[in-house]
Amino acid sequence: MHKDQPLYDLILAGGGLANGLIAWRLRTARPELRIVLLERDAQLGGNHTWSFHDSDLTDAQRAWIAPLVSSRWPRYDVMFPEHARTVEGGYASIASSDFARVIEAALGDCLRLNTPIRDVTPTSVQLASGEVLHARAVIDGRGMRPSSRLALGYQTFLGQEVRLAAPHGLSAPIIMDASVEQQGGYRFVYVLPFGPDRVLIEDTHYVDTPAWQPERLRANIRAYAAARGWQIAELLREEHGSLPIVLAGDIDGFWHDLHGQPGAGLRAGLFHPTTGYSLPHAVRLAGQIAALATFDAPGLFAGIRAEALREWRGQRFFRLLNRMLFLAGEADHRWRVMQRFYHLPAPLIARFYAGRLTWADQLRLVSGKPPVPVGQALSAALKIHPHQIGKTE
Repeated sequence: MHKDQPLYDLILAGGGLANGLIAWRLRTARPELRIVLLERDAQLGGNHTWSFHDSDLTDAQRAWIAPLVSSRWPRYDVMFPEHARTVEGGYASIASSDFARVIEAALGDCLRLNTPIRDVTPTSVQLASGEVLHARAVIDGRGMRPSSRLALGYQTFLGQEVRLAAPHGLSAPIIMDASVEQQGGYRFVYVLPFGPDRVLIEDTHYVDTPAWQPERLRANIRAYAAARGWQIAELLREEHGSLPIVLAGDIDGFWHDLHGQPGAGLRAGLFHPTTGYSLPHAVRLAGQIAALATFDAPGLFAGIRAEALREWRGQRFFRLLNRMLFLAGEADHRWRVMQRFYHLPAPLIARFYAGRLTWADQLRLVSGKPPVPVGQALSAALKIHPHQIGKTE
């Protein structure tokens, strides 16, 4: 290494949710550390909306991320063809514009925007410009890495934040409206009321591939607004994505293939396996990394891997539920799995979203008449290895 090359304690490759939170936490809690966050675009966080339930986080974690929160509500609604319900419990959203505004200001010269990356190793980053940066450790947070070790479905969505010609009349978010036409899979509409006449309408599909049809999803949003009597006066912003939904996997093989490269967020498999929510995992990982006594690539890799394996072991039941959603029953009737779920007590629902189901919760979820044919449910339950499913990415 040349003497004029800076040595960092930590380089964070990619300025998405997980790495942004890690950098922000370290900058405030460990200002003595030499860190840099590298982001290829002109702004951190891309173009996203991240949401979470209050019960997903501890009081201290909610207080820590409070400056990022764009909107908060005390309850939310769900709707299905044969059931509708209001669920009491705090729900909050973070817009990527607020994420960028707060964290960019806090990082100052620890942030390099408009900095595309060519290659990453556990202790170095080569930029597209040819410049090479060295560190005691590098965390790769550049999104999901394709892997044959996982059998995946996908939650594909397109959302439009719009201004309506008149107030929408909503008092709470609709986090799942599956009363809509299913269109060959599990489909629901997600609605966040950001102001009296400003709303995010997101058309969401649980599908077998990450491919998506933007014009069809835009048409679905227009039809949904019209069905509710809403006239769209202005399109303010559009976002889209395709989140991995894990059906089965070889987790030891997945981590072996990383060859000692620390990762964060989707790159490390740290997300809710059924909902795709990743913010609670990102908050926990940022706190754990900020508490480390020393920074080196092997130790960081081992610590993140241990956290991911712990989560994986605790998510076995969620992967079973995912296989029922994707592999059992007629595609247009898969909504029955989630409709049945939303008949359960609110505390159990909260533990589901937080990823903390008890054995009693799991027993409650599988007792009674199954929402899909018994034979297909059993077949889906037994497919615990990615090669048994035949849908790998």
